[in-house]
Amino acid sequence: MPTALLWFRRDLRLADHPALLAACDAAGPDGTVLPVFVVDDRLYGPSGDPRRRFLLDCLAELDASTGGALVLRRADPAQEIPALASELDAGSVHVTADAGPYGRRRDQAVERALGDVPLVRTGSPYAVAPGRVTKRDGTPFRVFTPFARAWREHGWHSPAVRPEAVRWQTGVRSDPAPKSPDLDGVQLPAAGEAAAREAWQHFRDERLPGYAAGRDAPGTDGTSRLSAYLKYGCIHPRTLLADLAAEESSEAVRRYTDELAWREFYADVLWHRPDSAREYLNPQLQGMGYDSGPDAEELIRAWETGRTGFPIVDAGMRQLLGEAYVHNRVRMIVASFLVKDLHQEWTRGARYFLQHLVDGDLASNNHGWQWVAGTGTDASPYYRVFNPITQGKKFDPDGAYVKHWVPELRDLDPKHVHEPWTAPGGVPAGYPEPIVDHAHERQVSLDRYAAVRAR
Repeated sequence: MPTALLWFRRDLRLADHPALLAACDAAGPDGTVLPVFVVDDRLYGPSGDPRRRFLLDCLAELDASTGGALVLRRADPAQEIPALASELDAGSVHVTADAGPYGRRRDQAVERALGDVPLVRTGSPYAVAPGRVTKRDGTPFRVFTPFARAWREHGWHSPAVRPEAVRWQTGVRSDPAPKSPDLDGVQLPAAGEAAAREAWQHFRDERLPGYAAGRDAPGTDGTSRLSAYLKYGCIHPRTLLADLAAEESSEAVRRYTDELAWREFYADVLWHRPDSAREYLNPQLQGMGYDSGPDAEELIRAWETGRTGFPIVDAGMRQLLGEAYVHNRVRMIVASFLVKDLHQEWTRGARYFLQHLVDGDLASNNHGWQWVAGTGTDASPYYRVFNPITQGKKFDPDGAYVKHWVPELRDLDPKHVHEPWTAPGGVPAGYPEPIVDHAHERQVSLDRYAAVRAR
């Protein structure tokens, strides 16, 4: 009986999975499909504990969905996948195409090592595969709005059907899963495909109508919280877009699909510029001056632990440590604070986020940091410095978000919660005074930007 290998990566689901259908077709009615996941230390090692824990939980759910057939191997994929194919005399290996810099190199190495056994790439983690949407002259987009317009005009396939039954190959040796990390109380979302579907349905039915206004309010439950599920492919964006197609003209749906488009835009930027995962997309700003030394390290530590004395910043950083997640609006605020109030390079913040975020995605995270830092895809970003006080007052006016994550401020009147030093009794006991003067540091940043742009 013919056997086809289905190598899972960022597609940990069985529904809307074109590569699964391709594997079933290749195996034929009498053949079997071997589901396999390779724990690749090149990816697993640098991941923070929240991402490791969530991945392992997703794999456990996927194993149950395949009736216990999922094979785990911990090795170099360029050795392990060809070895498995040879062991089972597999006729083909099926994957969802990987658009990331390392994934593309890894898959090329596996393809070479497979020899005559084809590595069949079917589908993408994105509604539109990176590299497909370009300007009329064939060059890539550098700005979001025209990309989003072209992305919508390009369109996407309908969701793939879920096969009614799959003849999974069983009896193949599986390595034990890595030990699940102890997160010391960090609260992660439920993992896996079923949880992703439930989260989507809950958001679509109950919160989506208020999304246009609620998405920027961190003190409310106004966002989908699907980012970790999309990161690991527990649900495909095409599934979400198909569900929304009948309401695509509504403001709430338009806003939400914009967020999906941002994810696809950053993946497209990384596709065309793999170096931008670590290097400046805008090289002109590489000469920017940054602070260093013991005093700077002390300020960075205050930022990391949510002890800056700026409540919205501290709430965001404590949410990161408590939930391995930060509300999107607050991500911009805390990133701006590190780069433009503490004068640190964006790469430091991007690394810290990837260590602690459960949804840490290389393209979205690092290009989001570059956008804030003014080194990325925005046309004129150098003057944008988020004021943590006015941002807090605007987007958390009653202080609900701050009071949830910063208990030292829970007794303050909302009019003082974002400026606790103005309260009648001063800053509450146990909470720090501001570690910097924002107005001064803003001017320092603008001066440094002006100097580097003038070169």
